[in-house]
Amino acid sequence: MAGMALGLGPGVLLLQLLWGLALLLCLALSRAAGRARFAVVLVTLGAAILSAALLLFPREEERPAAAAVDEIVDTFFIGRFVLLAVMSLVLLACLFLLLIYHLMEPMYAKPLPSS
Repeated sequence: MAGMALGLGPGVLLLQLLWGLALLLCLALSRAAGRARFAVVLVTLGAAILSAALLLFPREEERPAAAAVDEIVDTFFIGRFVLLAVMSLVLLACLFLLLIYHLMEPMYAKPLPSS
């Protein structure tokens, strides 16, 4: 097995790098003018297709090697996924509130000086 970084395999790190770069490119393209602004959709679709390809075509064998006698069991697996789901919902709620109260804040016209 390849080396681990931060307890994660190379596939997870590659997916994080892919989506990080896609996010930065989407942010850069969202500031563009004209039709270049709509390339954000293509970048997102490209990242999704690459992610699907990386997830569907693993490099290792499908049959795992013979397990050792002492097997480590993650007992907090479900709790960790519940925590991840709650954190994801909070993130989405915060992004929605940011969209409403900051990015879509109305700009009121200033009154003209009367003479």
